Amino acid sequence: MAAMFLALDQGTTSSRAIVFAADGIPHGRGQCEFAQHFPAPGLVEHDPQDILQSQLHAAKVAIAAAGDVGIEAVGITNQRETVVVWERATGRAIHPAIVWQDRRTAPRLQELARLGHAERVLDRTGLPLDPYFSAAKIAWILDHVPGARRRAERGELCAGTIDSWLLFQLTAGEVFATDASNASRTSLFDLELGDWSEELCTLFMVPRACLARVRASAGDFGTSRAAGWPLRAVLGDQQAALFGHGCTEPGETKCTYGTGAFVLSVARGLPERTAEALTTVAWRIGNATTYAREGSVLVCGAAMQWLRDSLGLLPHADRAEAMARSVPDAGGVVFVPAFAGLGTPWWDASARGLLIGLTRGTTPAHIVRATLEAMALQVDDVLQALGSSRGGHELHVDGGAAANGLLLELQAGLLGAPVVRPALLEATAFGAFRMSLVGAGHIERLADLPALPFAPTVVPVPAGFDAAALRSRWQLAVQRARGWAN
Repeated sequence: MAAMFLALDQGTTSSRAIVFAADGIPHGRGQCEFAQHFPAPGLVEHDPQDILQSQLHAAKVAIAAAGDVGIEAVGITNQRETVVVWERATGRAIHPAIVWQDRRTAPRLQELARLGHAERVLDRTGLPLDPYFSAAKIAWILDHVPGARRRAERGELCAGTIDSWLLFQLTAGEVFATDASNASRTSLFDLELGDWSEELCTLFMVPRACLARVRASAGDFGTSRAAGWPLRAVLGDQQAALFGHGCTEPGETKCTYGTGAFVLSVARGLPERTAEALTTVAWRIGNATTYAREGSVLVCGAAMQWLRDSLGLLPHADRAEAMARSVPDAGGVVFVPAFAGLGTPWWDASARGLLIGLTRGTTPAHIVRATLEAMALQVDDVLQALGSSRGGHELHVDGGAAANGLLLELQAGLLGAPVVRPALLEATAFGAFRMSLVGAGHIERLADLPALPFAPTVVPVPAGFDAAALRSRWQLAVQRARGWAN
């Protein structure tokens, strides 16, 4: 039987799994949603066991759909920045996972900024002082669970991102590791050193003893104890999507429209750190590290979910495009979905959602269209911060919302260049699969890796598109949304 490879794609709202043949053709899929917990405004948590069990269930479904095949290698990709702290001896989590969207650490980070640490952290990590990243979340758990900090200092606790949690659980505690792409999202990883920084651990009050070993993205991460799967790749989800699209040359750029939206552009070496856009590890293969510039939109597809689930304005997400096309424009409505603050280029944790321009003539269709415009405009802000907007490279896209043709037309109009959507939208899982081929020694040269299968859709720049008018109204609304929580 031909070799089969399993990609585990652990996301923010669901866990996915896809079985691929070595040529990149998918043979089985599985998906399992899990509960989101919002214990107070600005707080977002997951049950770590829900994450693990949903991922195992998705894998079981995918393998069954592929015909109960044997698995030659597994690649893991995961929601980044979300953290779990657990007991090294038992594997039991001591607190719910604090999700990347969570804002509880904002006061602590504002204090660090007031004390003058922001520039130093940015220079070392490529990241601003923002609640999005992991370090302050780990420290919060250690400070709020009785005895946790002392136990972490003694090495009795493990603290890590979701890849580390999954590896530890799958290997029954034999492997406590992370890869460089995930480590670079914690605010504890020194980009030039290529490892954890003692200085940053001290600053954020995270004991080095509780952190995982940082490894290359492709390699031997142990074996799943229950299923016998060889675990051969680990990669943060956005970096996996970049790798899945085959973007390996400087300037090649992708955008994933998920719960948030994330734009990564391959960098030429380690770029200069700036406050507007992030610098991150794209992947590490052997001793060679590839870097990327990144922009993050904190709320993208989640805004449509809010219209559907909280307001009841959208019967189903699949209806969004038809509703938005039923009106010629948004009727003057602008929506800034800053539910969790604003990411690139603003990095304003105190911004909040704003819906403005409402009249008695406003309909649900206008609000849905304004939401699609907001998704595209936020990505446009990111592309401008990365220097990739207005007629630059074509943009490779993936994620659930990439199925929305109007969204891609809006994005192409703002970009002034074509948008390329693959036939297989699961570029994140595909990237984990491609990296597992490298980690298993199945492929030695990146040029020999399979490309996304089937012909892509190329969305050209729409005729007569008025990008300036959209941007003008958007910028006015963003300024009104900023600083609201203060």
